[in-house]
Amino acid sequence: MLDGVSLDQLRTFLAVADEGSFSAAGRRLRRAQSVVSQSLANLEGQLGVKLFDRSGHLPVLTDQGRALLANARAVAGDVDLLKARAKNLAGGLEPELSVAVDVMFPDATFTHAVAAFQKEFPATLLRFVVESSAVIEPVLDGRCAIGVVGSWALIPPQLTHEVLLSVRVSMVVSPKHPLASRRGRIPTPVLAEHIQISHIDPNDMTGLLVASRPKYPKIWRLSHLGAKLAFLRAGLGFGSMPLHSIEAELASGALIEITPDHAPPGGHVIDMVAIYRTDSPPGPAGRWFIDRLKQAQAPPLKRELSRPPPVSAAAKVARRRPSIRLLASKAKQTR
Repeated sequence: MLDGVSLDQLRTFLAVADEGSFSAAGRRLRRAQSVVSQSLANLEGQLGVKLFDRSGHLPVLTDQGRALLANARAVAGDVDLLKARAKNLAGGLEPELSVAVDVMFPDATFTHAVAAFQKEFPATLLRFVVESSAVIEPVLDGRCAIGVVGSWALIPPQLTHEVLLSVRVSMVVSPKHPLASRRGRIPTPVLAEHIQISHIDPNDMTGLLVASRPKYPKIWRLSHLGAKLAFLRAGLGFGSMPLHSIEAELASGALIEITPDHAPPGGHVIDMVAIYRTDSPPGPAGRWFIDRLKQAQAPPLKRELSRPPPVSAAAKVARRRPSIRLLASKAKQTR
């Protein structure tokens, strides 16, 4: 008997429950009251339960009716979603969008884009993976339609890339690390005496960037940016971090910026780019997602975070020199 239950009967059930009467449900469905009543009676017969108590002036949901109401809503909602997805597929909309994103991309920007995407494309399933630097491979082999990676990456010719936004990166250490006491630019041989903490695999970098970066003999490579931050805070080494991810640490003094001798003025700036296979460009949903990321900018720091300027010798003398008011006060006390 249940095989004969139709979507039209379920919608009638929902209309009566929502409107509170057969006549109001008929107006909503644009049907005669008698048709609504008969459709509901047929549904009750097929289900084998009474959905409404009709003894009063208005129909009232029975206990069985209340129990089945949520199921009826779920079935009707799923059918609506099915119809929307089929309509979108007919228009070329992707049923699923997979994105691989590098950990250097600003979390806030990415999550805002994901939230907006879900509202804009509710019928498209969004999947994403967060990688330390290995974003190219899942895009190449088709596991992900789109990748978001830094400009250090070696992008094969079969991939198209589009610049999204820029991220400032700075080298930092814990204040208890020996390098924290160094002022000015720090020579590479001095840095080489300490452990570098990195999260980027050299195999994922361009040859030009690998050749231009100093090669430190002591390096610990961590795949998780959070673990890297914990190691830096613990004073276990030095390393580069995106400034948007360490604003709190710099403001509190838990981390201190240092300047290597090879750093450009103003620090390193990395372009974050979207990549996809040239022979399989993103559809409407993927195109929208890339454009949404382009509209965003990396969260700016609330203030410039750097070392306090060194105190001059004259200022130090002035701090040690007693004020005229203090000398006059002492002179009165000795009279």
